[in-house]
Amino acid sequence: MSTDTPPPSLDAMSLRLAAANALIRRRRTIKPQDMSDQMVETRHLVSILENANWAPTHGMTEPWRFFIFTDEGRQRLADFCQSLYRRITPEKDFRQDKFDKLSTLPLQAPVVIAIAMKRQAIEKIPEIEEIESVACAVHNMHLTASALGMAAFWGTPPLVYTDEMRQWLGLSDPGDKCLGFFYLGWPASDTWPEGKRGDLASKIVHVTK
Repeated sequence: MSTDTPPPSLDAMSLRLAAANALIRRRRTIKPQDMSDQMVETRHLVSILENANWAPTHGMTEPWRFFIFTDEGRQRLADFCQSLYRRITPEKDFRQDKFDKLSTLPLQAPVVIAIAMKRQAIEKIPEIEEIESVACAVHNMHLTASALGMAAFWGTPPLVYTDEMRQWLGLSDPGDKCLGFFYLGWPASDTWPEGKRGDLASKIVHVTK
């Protein structure tokens, strides 16, 4: 039997779909405590943010804004978060473990990016759609980080949604919002985390008429 017959070739659409499937299903959340202290190169950070800039946007408002904290800037962020938590938290709800975590988490990732939504001045586009656009931008960031083999985590402690955080970031319009912190670095482990999802069929309603 001849062994010279080449395997059937995949069409271009199948190859593109296979690449998309592999990237989307590779994406993982890796928390700052599981990141190494290896620096994030500027070229990688630029690629991640440029892909964020290509997220869907209703009315071309492009509402995403990014505030990048590195080096000593991370300590400044940690100090403010601790101070804000102490100011806005009633004594009965104050938790020392949360307070302590706010001082260490930003220092465990080489880069911390505050994610924000810049509200459209005329407010023609519904706010929820602007938030959805920013979420799509963050997903692009997460996918790009995973493609590079980098670790990423989108954290949303309640204090990020406060006016105090908005103002500290320099977001002047009351409609602007901080939507969390994106921690970025390199995984401390060589083993990429496993992922799982529940049964898709349980999440689908098919309407035919």
